[in-house]
Amino acid sequence: MIDQFINFVIRPPRAEYNPDLYLWEKDFTLAGRKYKREDLELRNERGHTLRCSHYVPAQFPDDSPLPCVVYCHGNSGCRADGNEAAVVLLPSNITVFTLDFSGSGLSDGDYVSLGWHEKNDLKVVVSYLRSNEKISRVGLWGRSMGAVTSLLYGAEDPSIAGMVLDSAFSNLFDLMMELADVYKIRLPKFTVKVAVHYMRRAIRKKAKFDINRLDCIQVAPKTFIPALFGHAKDDKFINLCHSEAIFKSYAGDKNIIKFDGDHNSSRPQFYYDSVSIFFYNVLHPPRPPSTFPAKVEKYYDLGDLKGSASRNENLLYEIIAGLQNVSTNAASSSSLPPSIATMKSVGELLSDIAPVATDSLVTEGHIRCDNSPSLAQDKLSTKNEECYSYTSSNRESWGRCSSLGSDDEPSSMDCIRATDYDQTTIKVLATPLRNTQQSTLSSPKDEKKKKASTETKKSKHEKFEKLEALSQRLRLCILKRVKHRRHCSS
Repeated sequence: MIDQFINFVIRPPRAEYNPDLYLWEKDFTLAGRKYKREDLELRNERGHTLRCSHYVPAQFPDDSPLPCVVYCHGNSGCRADGNEAAVVLLPSNITVFTLDFSGSGLSDGDYVSLGWHEKNDLKVVVSYLRSNEKISRVGLWGRSMGAVTSLLYGAEDPSIAGMVLDSAFSNLFDLMMELADVYKIRLPKFTVKVAVHYMRRAIRKKAKFDINRLDCIQVAPKTFIPALFGHAKDDKFINLCHSEAIFKSYAGDKNIIKFDGDHNSSRPQFYYDSVSIFFYNVLHPPRPPSTFPAKVEKYYDLGDLKGSASRNENLLYEIIAGLQNVSTNAASSSSLPPSIATMKSVGELLSDIAPVATDSLVTEGHIRCDNSPSLAQDKLSTKNEECYSYTSSNRESWGRCSSLGSDDEPSSMDCIRATDYDQTTIKVLATPLRNTQQSTLSSPKDEKKKKASTETKKSKHEKFEKLEALSQRLRLCILKRVKHRRHCSS
């Protein structure tokens, strides 16, 4: 019975697996980005070969290296347990390194030491990452035995940026005494202690380490690395009080998360979110490239639209022709002549039209600026005048953004007197304003001048409205295409 308990500590069930079936593929896509798995072998100081995997982007950024988190598995685990870490951290531009500790998984070795020899395996891994110019900061994420390994190594290497410690035990001797009660070994207390001391000698002879020296409470006050502790409330194998004791004596910046579940249950999503935020704050990874177009031109990138959707392309040419007709004050916006499709591409036509929207918006801005002194003067002379105000202070910039797919709507603009437009309803950016009544009288000469200026402004407004309507059509058509592409790529 004692021999079985010894094997339970230093020779638990060993994970045997096929890396091609239980690990991420050699090349895979996650959250719209491409990654790869690099398998390698390292050798520890005892001569054991360690099988490892490093999950990295398919193409490293040229300007800056990326941080890395080393995932440390439990006593019966393997590097396949690090798959969850890859899902959580890779989208944040943090690479993930997983390994089989000696005595676990596919690595060499016959016994595990619950953290004592594993910290030397971890030292080999960190040294390898330090020698890699593409890796910047290094963090540790351990669970159960892996959490103890991370804590023991962190006490020796203060250069570690941060640690996540999930379900660590405080003292192996105390844990073995507790497990005797959990598994209902019906022996007197002093007999259990004698048995544990016998096991201590047997473990020292077989696995070459002393269980009494495996004490996290002793190293916690000497460790100053930022740490995030996690533990399940209903953990029967390693009680919650172990993490609480380590947390209480830990010297560095710390936080603890308690969640529902037991020792081997899957962790809740909010815990993974907390881990992701923690590593993002301590590792400072470069911002991942956006999956959305960064330049204006990419909204007009048609790609394979010509071959697969000729109807949509014809519609785009028709809209572009309408924009050109509006810009040249054509009498009618007829459909596109057949010769245009063979003369210029859609991108070239769009580049020709781009200045039109800018000029129209700048002209509209000048109109508002020219009217502002008279509006202020009329406001002082007339108290009962009704005004309509908008809070938007930059119509020109809004107009440009609207052509790029912005969903913002204009909410306000400067005060406009209804009498300046002779009871005419003005539409600004396709937003109607209600009619107002004339509140002041003016001379016939002033009325003629105002009427002439109103007609000029009205024609400019009509051109601007047509341009906006056509550009909105173009925007909806292109966004529909982009949305379809994103759906297919995901």
